[in-house]
Amino acid sequence: MSTRRFLFVLGSARDEGNTELLARRAAEQLPAEVEQEWVSLVEHPLPDFEDLRHDSDHVRPTEGSAALLLDATLAATDLVIASPLYWYTLSAQTKRYLDHWSGWLRTPGVDFKATLAGRTLWGVSALAHEETVVADPLVGALHNSAAYLGMRFGGVLFGNGSKPGDVLGDTEALARAKTFFAREAPLARFPYES
Repeated sequence: MSTRRFLFVLGSARDEGNTELLARRAAEQLPAEVEQEWVSLVEHPLPDFEDLRHDSDHVRPTEGSAALLLDATLAATDLVIASPLYWYTLSAQTKRYLDHWSGWLRTPGVDFKATLAGRTLWGVSALAHEETVVADPLVGALHNSAAYLGMRFGGVLFGNGSKPGDVLGDTEALARAKTFFAREAPLARFPYES
């Protein structure tokens, strides 16, 4: 792919919440020729993931939210998971989306792992805690998912906010948003790899 295409997966239960606001501020800095697609997991809910690895063949979804998200994920050069910190990790909607990756890995004709290899995974998250170390489980889930798929990992852009719009007062986060997607993301490696 010569043109970059960003998929923003919005995992908040709140429309236009702090995480989305921060993600949109970062996206404003992308060059005009970079394609952007925004998908809300609330507006396009996925069913609970059913693990069929040993029970039946996987079938490529052809309609509904699963088809939309699979196609958008495969088309993206850059995948941005925008999930607020809920109980120190990803939101339920976001986790369900990542769980569906397990099925897409086994869907004939998709080559999910090979397609995503070398592409970049980014994170954006708002939290109501000053110390971002409490979000280590969220960062770990995204980083290790990228490592498993052979993707690059651009890290997580954090902002502080609880009430709607709070993040717009986090001047440090807004400053980081201006250059967040401009960095070259390294290839993700599991912590035990040297």
